[in-house]
Amino acid sequence: MKKYIYTILIAGICSSCADFLQEEPRDEMSSEQFFTIPQHAHDAVNSLYRNGAPQIINSAASYGGSRAMLGNYMSGYFDNEYRGQEPHVQHTQQLTLNGVNLATYLGNTWADLYRGIARANNAIKYIPTIEALPANEASMLLAEARFFRAFSYFYLAKMFGPVPLIVDPYESLENLYMERAPLEQIYGLIVSDLEFAINEGGLSQSSMANNGNRIAQGTAQALLADVYLTMSGYPLQQDNYQNAAAMARSVVSSGSYALVDHDRDGDGNVIPENSAYNKIRRASVSPSEYIYFVEYTVGIANNTYPVYTMPVSVTSEAAYGVTNGAYQPLSRFLNGYDPQQDLRVQEKQYFHSSFTNNQGNTFTFGTAPYMWHDETAIRETAASGKDVAVYRYADVLLTGAEAIAQSEGVTDEAVRYLADVRSRAYFTQTREEIEADLRALSAGEFIQEVWKERFREQVFEFHLWADIQRTRQYPITQEGGVINYVDVIGQPNGWGRSFTENNLLFPIPETELQRNPALTQNPGY
Repeated sequence: MKKYIYTILIAGICSSCADFLQEEPRDEMSSEQFFTIPQHAHDAVNSLYRNGAPQIINSAASYGGSRAMLGNYMSGYFDNEYRGQEPHVQHTQQLTLNGVNLATYLGNTWADLYRGIARANNAIKYIPTIEALPANEASMLLAEARFFRAFSYFYLAKMFGPVPLIVDPYESLENLYMERAPLEQIYGLIVSDLEFAINEGGLSQSSMANNGNRIAQGTAQALLADVYLTMSGYPLQQDNYQNAAAMARSVVSSGSYALVDHDRDGDGNVIPENSAYNKIRRASVSPSEYIYFVEYTVGIANNTYPVYTMPVSVTSEAAYGVTNGAYQPLSRFLNGYDPQQDLRVQEKQYFHSSFTNNQGNTFTFGTAPYMWHDETAIRETAASGKDVAVYRYADVLLTGAEAIAQSEGVTDEAVRYLADVRSRAYFTQTREEIEADLRALSAGEFIQEVWKERFREQVFEFHLWADIQRTRQYPITQEGGVINYVDVIGQPNGWGRSFTENNLLFPIPETELQRNPALTQNPGY
């Protein structure tokens, strides 16, 4: 399966052969040249697995962290040891960001997302023109292209709000300067693209990992469930909870996904080194739990995330030349876990605070992520091929639990979904006790319990800031796993700054405002 990334890279190399005397981009053929045989269609879609939205996850730099971490820096719950030299960390934590001081950082993000959209637009327009391409292959490739276009627009909408809506390839100078489209139109395209992928694309019913690491039907359903949940909250506040629940149910009922179980001893106790979390951590990919992931292969596309599992203080003990606590959970975040009942916060489950080197010497440090810890890469090779999850089955269960409670109340199904996730984590409680506690809650109380579990469970999928944006509720933690929710506007962020309305969107990068006179800046920037 890992040969897939190699195929993408070869496709990129082959596409750079255009005559340098022609006024064409040197790294791409014109559409007329390119979309002539079936292989061109496959190459065009393959490139989308590394461009656009996947770059948000894949843009992992040793010092600056991944772009996917930006919102969680904004939340005030995470730190980066190199924040002194990383303006995007400083300005998001201090809430001093604007379109000028983050012009390069946000401008690169904007450009990468629109580059992915442009490639998808080309594929969507020209794949149907390849006569030799079988209809079923064309439908599947179109489904993948529309999935990735939707995914890129979803990131743009969450980050910047209304943005230019470009659905055709740029093939002339007409409509070069596009205004920002209403958010309803952006989400309308996202939903349309994903509905096509689900209903007309002929995508595989298996999981992505069991489908040659290609987008599967459950992948598109999981993204659409998240989209509907987001649309139901701020700023749109369109009631799509029933639709979100339906998409989550489709994933659950497919039978292609399941939570990884703990291994237990003869007395029924969890074996810590073989907990579900450690089994997921050690595997290259979890076929049953990973619904969408970014793929890596040693020597072709290395995974950088293991460097974030070792703080600077222990760099000398790692094979990597640089390690960095680029995603350090602060104590106020860790307070959201019950240290007595929640397995995730126990040492060497979700997090760790010690490392024993090859000579048997143990070093302690501030709590760091453990789920990305790759023993071979850290100790020997400085190269990891482990895939990084973007959506897991646990995410879909939590989305389903919230959506059902919002639209139908605290049903047995909603309780079951939330209990699936919580009973795996709360290793000192029985499932019967957990379900009984959840059934006794009102709908509002139950929904907040889902938010709490999203806070704890989805820390490595980076959903925290998106949840704050859509609910406009900010989690306040206390020791012992207590989390309460308050209005985010006016709430201090833990760094001595208070959130204002404009903080719920990022500024349009100044570079884009200069390039496109039809653009306007977000309010407050």
